[in-house]
Amino acid sequence: MPDSTRSSLTLAEGLSREFLLHRLFTPRRYAEDGTLVVAAAEEALLDDVDELSFLYRAPIALERASREEVEQLIERLANASGQALELRADPDAGDDFTTDARNLASQPPVIRYVNLLVREAYDAGASDIHLEATRTGLTTRFRLDGVLSPAPEPPAGLQLAVVSRVKLLAQLDIAERRRPQDGRIRVRMEARELDLRVSTVPTMYGESVVLRLLERGGRPVGLEELGLDPETLDALARLADRPHGMILATGPTGSGKTTTLYAALSRRNAAEQKIITVEDPIEYQLPGITQVPVHREAGTSFATVLRSILRQDPDVLMIGEMRDGETAELAVQSAMTGHLVFSTLHTNDAVGAIPRLLDLGVPAYLAAATLEGVLAQRLVRRICPDCRKAGRASPEAVAALAGQAVDVELFRGAGCRACRGTGFRSRVGLFELLRVTDPVRDAIARGAAHAELRKLAVVEGMRPLRRDGWRKVLAGITTVEEVLRVVEA
Repeated sequence: MPDSTRSSLTLAEGLSREFLLHRLFTPRRYAEDGTLVVAAAEEALLDDVDELSFLYRAPIALERASREEVEQLIERLANASGQALELRADPDAGDDFTTDARNLASQPPVIRYVNLLVREAYDAGASDIHLEATRTGLTTRFRLDGVLSPAPEPPAGLQLAVVSRVKLLAQLDIAERRRPQDGRIRVRMEARELDLRVSTVPTMYGESVVLRLLERGGRPVGLEELGLDPETLDALARLADRPHGMILATGPTGSGKTTTLYAALSRRNAAEQKIITVEDPIEYQLPGITQVPVHREAGTSFATVLRSILRQDPDVLMIGEMRDGETAELAVQSAMTGHLVFSTLHTNDAVGAIPRLLDLGVPAYLAAATLEGVLAQRLVRRICPDCRKAGRASPEAVAALAGQAVDVELFRGAGCRACRGTGFRSRVGLFELLRVTDPVRDAIARGAAHAELRKLAVVEGMRPLRRDGWRKVLAGITTVEEVLRVVEA
């Protein structure tokens, strides 16, 4: 009789993931009386279900489930048994390993756990997996919709082996724990392939590891899918269609700047124009566009690559980030000589891009002459549509966002299985678009202060981030607290 206290199952010997997927039934759990509960889809082929009773040495109780739920259960079961994922290291990386660490990291429980972690992160839509060394061991968290959430904990006593397993797959030096390392793992799940960008840093209690999940060949979104209001969407589309000049996206790391620039690039006619991007790393693959990666380990930078590609006769350039004065100078020169240049900066708002350009050494008159528009953005979580219901925000929070006390019906998520109890599912952008009109251009050229520029930008039609956030709150897309979390009060 099986142990009825078991909380998880593995694939029995002789049972395969393919067998279960073909028949659309799968072991789900043990009941209190030791019965094996089997989830079966409506169209399941139940002729062989008694095979499970023999393999698990337990009586069977059928439980109906949707086809999607059964398939997810099968993948989790196969993943926990080490069958579902094919992880392989980047073939371009080195191969210097420590034998003892390799053996420890190759233990079946460690392999199963790392496979399970990647599968769970992918199923949940996580952007990152965090493995953090603490005084008590290894803490694991997923970044879901921009917020860190608890993830399955590693097997007791095998925390160091889990880190070694990740480093082994990323072809990093397992014996080196005193300096940061970067690597990559390729993961195949069914017909999809992921890139896991691995970063390790030494901490007080051991190594902290972050894995960023990127889908290879992922489809960039269109401008109309970003959450822009119609007026801002039309203005940004017209900017993206300009023949020359410079357009910037600003915001903190992880605010979707690169996604926005790809959306703008997708409007250009790649068949008639030479479009080149310089990126670190390349996040999407666009047909008909030349995409150039920056290899820091090879001694190349945005500036050195940019100098070379300007001799490639481009019409449109996308520079992943302007990090230094040389890159900014080359970008401005390109915009002055008939190219359309897209790039990003890290600033708190759209107007903040102007003093940042000046700090990078761009003269005010050149910034005024080349800059066409700046889009500042943040990402906020959407209210889960499955558990969305009417709810009140605190009057203080409403007043902080709306600028005055407002008594209106708002919405929030109650928390459900689809959103993992958070009340939120996926994200949407908040935007403010600074269009460099003639009055704004004149103010930039004469060195106007930030406050004056911002006031003038609002007069010229810029809708601040907070106002766009309040609009999305009233539309039931997000909550007051969520907007205040990412936008300065």
